[in-house]
Amino acid sequence: MITIYDIAKKTGFSISTVSKVLNKRNDVSEKTKKIINEAVTELGYLPSSNARSLSTKKSWTIGVVFVEDAGNGLEHPFFNAVIENFKKTVEIEGYDLLFASRKIGKEKRSYLDHFMYRGVDGVVVVCSSHTPELQRLINSDIPSVVIDLDTRGVSVVYSDNFYGAELAVNHLITLGHKKIAHISGHKKLYVGEERLQGYKQTMEKHQLLIPKDYIVDGGYFTYEGGKAAMETLLAAKDTPTAVFVAGDLMAIGAMAAIYEAGLTIPNDISIVGFDDIQIAEYVHPPLTTIRQDTKLIGKTAATLIMDQMANKKKAHMSVKIPVSLVTRNSCRERK
Repeated sequence: MITIYDIAKKTGFSISTVSKVLNKRNDVSEKTKKIINEAVTELGYLPSSNARSLSTKKSWTIGVVFVEDAGNGLEHPFFNAVIENFKKTVEIEGYDLLFASRKIGKEKRSYLDHFMYRGVDGVVVVCSSHTPELQRLINSDIPSVVIDLDTRGVSVVYSDNFYGAELAVNHLITLGHKKIAHISGHKKLYVGEERLQGYKQTMEKHQLLIPKDYIVDGGYFTYEGGKAAMETLLAAKDTPTAVFVAGDLMAIGAMAAIYEAGLTIPNDISIVGFDDIQIAEYVHPPLTTIRQDTKLIGKTAATLIMDQMANKKKAHMSVKIPVSLVTRNSCRERK
């Protein structure tokens, strides 16, 4: 491993002079800086993370935790895409990510205690419901940002879930559908409740009735939950002609249930999802859905937390990210 001593030996400068250049001090001539920096590049020197932490009083690490009851974490395509875009933004500034679960080790230390122990510079939380542990984070001095939840006392980044539901239902109404059902996310989850209310209010706005059996809880946004919910809808007294599903994985599960019942999409039932995960474009037929801008969500969350870390002060900012309708072939006009 190349060390600062190797740089000093190659250039003929003292270790203290090399150290000043590496730490971007101004009391060194431009000629000296040029010689030392060229040696750094030639030898492939990488500064020690420990030394870097000592000189900057930063760990250059951001903690990442998922607080959602489904336990999917990065397995869910939406969360995966958001964190990947978050990572791309912060790593440009030299930050690493430290992932943790809610309970760590045999002593079941909380993720907040773990992050404080590890000395992270900030924490990003993917969270769909307000928990006591989240409140502890909000009350702490650690710079933080929460994704996928609208709550007070902390910086948050989330999609416009209510408007997304409006777009989905209005699209089906425009196609002539009146019997529109909804497979919702769990009411315990913020996004599930927001999309449910968007569905209900849009139906009411157009004076369309919602039979009691037209709203089915699909649970925690899984394929299995969507399939089971669709099976329930197919058993309704008056089968709906269209279904707005609160998540794409659930929508794909619902499509499987429709096919297993001997029906077709969109001839018998039209389907609209929510998320626009990558696979939505490749199922049969390609799924009409509401697109969440995962790139913008991740980048915005990264910017918010880096600003807090730079200013060494927590900030409370709420950023709602726009959504859009992506039309494909899972819906048809109803005459």
